[in-house]
Amino acid sequence: MKKLFPRRFIRRFEQQYLIKDRNLTGIIDFETPLKKVAGGLQFTEGPVWEPQQELLFFSDIPGDTIYSISGTDQTCRPYRSPSNHSNGLTLDKKSRLIVCEHGTRQVTRTEKNGVITVLCSHYRGKRLNSPNDVIVKSDGSIYFTDPSYGITNDMQEQPVQGVYRYVPDEDSLTLIIADIKTPNGLAFTPDESLLYVDSSHPQEQVLFVFEVLPSGLVGKKERFFDFNTGAKGSPDGMKIDSSGNIYCTGPGGLWIFNQGGAHLGTIKLPEIPSNCAWGDTDRRTLFITAMSSVYSLRTKIEGLAAGGNKNYRGIQRKGQK
Repeated sequence: MKKLFPRRFIRRFEQQYLIKDRNLTGIIDFETPLKKVAGGLQFTEGPVWEPQQELLFFSDIPGDTIYSISGTDQTCRPYRSPSNHSNGLTLDKKSRLIVCEHGTRQVTRTEKNGVITVLCSHYRGKRLNSPNDVIVKSDGSIYFTDPSYGITNDMQEQPVQGVYRYVPDEDSLTLIIADIKTPNGLAFTPDESLLYVDSSHPQEQVLFVFEVLPSGLVGKKERFFDFNTGAKGSPDGMKIDSSGNIYCTGPGGLWIFNQGGAHLGTIKLPEIPSNCAWGDTDRRTLFITAMSSVYSLRTKIEGLAAGGNKNYRGIQRKGQK
């Protein structure tokens, strides 16, 4: 095992981290403890930070509610209930909330006046399965996974559990990935040249990476990492930081990888995590949804903003242009 910490350092932090690589010191602020910022919920998912209001939005799927947590006073309040059992959330380029609705089996957009617009609910005349997680590319196109979670076999109309690309300006929906057993979390690299998608199927707990073509479709597929630990949990939601490191929820906690596929370490949590997102004005607070709670942890690297990353330059400070 390369680049390990001294054993005394590992012993100090081993209750909260599985430490695999010394480079983790440049990513995680070890001196800042994990904080619980919301609790008493049923199953949390889909966190996204809205910078204009300084709010973290997240879903409580069985609770049928989207909640917000204030970045100023950490107050947690219901934002929308019922939410049609919302799951994954993100923002488009105009900071409008994009929602994967598990209950209605559709993807919606919340306009600035509060009106909810249905973006897509069918593919080739048949209902979607259960839109799960969602991201937006810098050109405004929306990518989402559509496993069959929560619906019975007789309810499933689509022949595959796929990954889709929706172009709002064209109102066009395209199936771009059809060969992953249970696609779940997804994320772009900072330059949007690669798309990560994980499978949470018990027999295919794998993080895949795809080449993104100029058309917005995907090309070559590779296995990036295999999760074979036997621990509770499976690959789920993920996010990328501005240096291209991948943070993927999975068995035993939140796994951190570098761009080369090396496992740098795992953040251990009191509950099985489901997803994560960066927030706060410096985008260095990592919020983690996990079963009945939401946790936060400080990082040393900024996370990518929701709504498209290709032109991401980091947080602009006063005096910068």
